[in-house]
Amino acid sequence: MISTSEKNAAMQKTAEILKNAGIAITKEEESRIEIADFNLNELTTTGLQILTYVNTDRCCAKELVLFKHQTCPEHRHPALDGCPGKEETFRCRKGIVHLYVEGEKTTNPACQPPSAPDGAYTVFHEITLKEGEQYTLLPDTKHWFQAGKDGAIVSEFSTKSRDDADVFTDTRIIR
Repeated sequence: MISTSEKNAAMQKTAEILKNAGIAITKEEESRIEIADFNLNELTTTGLQILTYVNTDRCCAKELVLFKHQTCPEHRHPALDGCPGKEETFRCRKGIVHLYVEGEKTTNPACQPPSAPDGAYTVFHEITLKEGEQYTLLPDTKHWFQAGKDGAIVSEFSTKSRDDADVFTDTRIIR
């Protein structure tokens, strides 16, 4: 787990990145930026910064900010309590993000996953999203993503988000 000072610095950096990209946020929203280090204490390589605008029983909207080459680890959104898993659309707003999903393995991918135990990353079909491009993931689809050399901002539009129910392939992760 990262220290309070590391968390505060990451929150401030995230707010600055959003503002520099022309995405206006309030002071209240700035105070709610979530720093997800997935309990690995390696935020610069494996982590994600999240600003959730709305998360109701029907929809969710977030900004996902990734620092340069930062990776959100492989996971899926399974069915829960009789509801299908989360369906989500990623729209790249700034930078480049490399999304990896189930399917034929990409030869010569743009990036590699960070160091992790065997089995932590299992899907390697690459979809590269540049600014203005988007991709929709169906429920229960394994996926992971990594920012390019300049970092990335990804808007996420989805059905209800239940982050605590996400299933990660890296068993070290605690959400």
